[in-house]
Amino acid sequence: MHTFFRTIIHGFWILLFPVVSEGQSVSSNILIDQFGYLPHSVKTAVIKNPKTGFDASHSFTPGSIYRVVDAQTNQPVFEGTPVLFDNGATDAVSGDQIGWFDFSPVSTFGKYYILDVANHQKSYSFSINNTVYDEVLKHAVRMFFYQRAGFAKEARYAGVGWADGASHLKALQDKNCRLYNKKNDASTERDLHGGWFDAGDYNKYTNWAASYIETMLLAYLENPHAWADDYNLPDSGNGIPDLLDEARWGMDWLLRMQETDGSVLCVMGLSGGSPPSAVTGQSLYGPATTMATLSAVKVFALGYKVYNRFGMTGYAEKLREASLKAWEWAKKNPNVIFHNNSSSNGSSGLAAGDQEIEGTYNREAVRMTAAIYLYEMTGDRQYLSVFEDNYEVLPLIAWNNDMQQYWSANHFLCFYYFSLNGISETIKNSIANALKTAFNKPDNYAGKLGKDGYRAFIKDYNWGSNQYKSDYGTTFYFFADQSLEPDKNRLYADAAEDYLHYIHGVNPMGLVYLTNMNAYGASNSLTEIYHTWFCDKSIKWDKAGYSTYGPAPGYLAGGPNDKYHWDDCCPQACGSTGNNALCYSEPIPINQPAAKMYKDFNANWPLNSWEITEPMGAYQIAYIRLLSKYVARNPNNAIETVDILPEPEVFPNPARGSIHIRFMNETINRWELFDAQMHLLQKGKANGHVVQVHVPAFSANVYFLQITTERKSYLKQVIIGK
Repeated sequence: MHTFFRTIIHGFWILLFPVVSEGQSVSSNILIDQFGYLPHSVKTAVIKNPKTGFDASHSFTPGSIYRVVDAQTNQPVFEGTPVLFDNGATDAVSGDQIGWFDFSPVSTFGKYYILDVANHQKSYSFSINNTVYDEVLKHAVRMFFYQRAGFAKEARYAGVGWADGASHLKALQDKNCRLYNKKNDASTERDLHGGWFDAGDYNKYTNWAASYIETMLLAYLENPHAWADDYNLPDSGNGIPDLLDEARWGMDWLLRMQETDGSVLCVMGLSGGSPPSAVTGQSLYGPATTMATLSAVKVFALGYKVYNRFGMTGYAEKLREASLKAWEWAKKNPNVIFHNNSSSNGSSGLAAGDQEIEGTYNREAVRMTAAIYLYEMTGDRQYLSVFEDNYEVLPLIAWNNDMQQYWSANHFLCFYYFSLNGISETIKNSIANALKTAFNKPDNYAGKLGKDGYRAFIKDYNWGSNQYKSDYGTTFYFFADQSLEPDKNRLYADAAEDYLHYIHGVNPMGLVYLTNMNAYGASNSLTEIYHTWFCDKSIKWDKAGYSTYGPAPGYLAGGPNDKYHWDDCCPQACGSTGNNALCYSEPIPINQPAAKMYKDFNANWPLNSWEITEPMGAYQIAYIRLLSKYVARNPNNAIETVDILPEPEVFPNPARGSIHIRFMNETINRWELFDAQMHLLQKGKANGHVVQVHVPAFSANVYFLQITTERKSYLKQVIIGK
């Protein structure tokens, strides 16, 4: 009899026999999504019997009967027999012999665990309900709040453990940032405060930050009903999803990085220290480049679309103008390149990673992406032609229908192109056929479905593997959502969700790859990451459970990296006997199967834990994008856009001496006045339908007035003159 049917028959049979819970112990070999499952999802526990790797001595022979047990009553609700993966062969990627226990028919809301009846071993408990990932998504998004530069983390928002003052706002820091090679020249100063720490260090990179903002905006557009305005952030409650408030925090920094000629500066190097507010070192910036400018174009143009939906017409228009101005500069300056942290141009020490984008198809992909969003914003077909005339340089086409994990953004761009009006059906069909052909090649993606023991295949476990896990999941989701192969829609949708389960604990480490989430549904989440703030040996923020607080919740670590190794100086060439001894200061995960090349630690040089445990905005937002596909808030309770609703009046405009705000539909709670660079000039509280703002000494210019009511926030452009 087929195992699935045998499992269902057992499911009826076990209702007659209560489970005795005495003597059961939690097993690290029975792996489930520690947060849980949506009611109608495919649910598969992975049972591992380690054969090679650090845990090979912990062998485990599964019993023949597995049960799903109600964790509140200890009553069984389902029973079945696990099936061996790959006929019991040892999985090379994990080093484990693996079994799968399918308990998909269990859909009743509740708290459960999986029981190996013969061995008296059980899994961690997990939930089944419609909101099982809501709290997880909230904390994953909050990671960007903790990463904000130049913003105080008050205890009421950050929690007592991670409260901190605004960082990098001291003398010669972000508000008085100078050019990297003219650090003593005050004429090069720019106000470049804001943005996010990119990773475990505090540097800020235009190309990378733009990609994070772009993905935030896309994640919103792909599932608007997933996003709430109640994440306990300073912007919460303003009528705009907190994800979009966070995206705007990054967007405002990019606007500051734009020069008056439209070009955009490429990088900022910030000093480190713990906590961030303690840092005193100088901040420096790199010059404008073509790729930084085009990266800004794409998010300014896409931001125009999104923020217009919320009635933020003034802000949206500002983004529109910034995008067009940047595009024109990039057209005139197509090959301005700068490699930061390079001795060849005197930029050694300016940030860590090299932010420059090289390679014809990489650079062209950024230009095409910017053009796609400009086309959608303007309707001007000159921008659409940039994509349609050049798409064949993408590896998907140029490399004979090839898809790889390193080009996921290009694949996602193709899906976005399909959604546009007025596109070439011939080109659409060509791309769709290439995607289907590439996706079904036997060595990757759909060709590997059912051939990964942990049900979440990626081709390469290298630096940032958790990002690739998320991108694979999103790719499977898009194939189902866009119905490129209609008969496989359910298969691909189920596969997408398995990538979430991997990050949530269905992996050879049995870890939720998010920090400090045990208070939010996880049983075994990360206790450490490589991060300048949550640094090794910190009394407050080192290891959760040992230091006072551990790292802030919700950070996604890079994940297993089969290239990880201690520094090349180890074991005997690190400069001193003491340094050499550091090579053996603790065990490290070397000579392991690829998926076990991980350890929950945050050691510095020469053990270089950053190669596996450092977080990064790219990892985080890729995971958030995938996770949000499985958060479905009730559309009837979704945040409404306000572009079709009445808006507050601002008059006179132009104004001289004072401005009046009038909004009879809602009570005005507060107002903020910004200059053209979005620097805050004045603010005030209100409690009525009419407010007067005095501006007697303001020079003639364009300003922006942010008006916040009980429900929403509006940005209005005003002209003020003496």
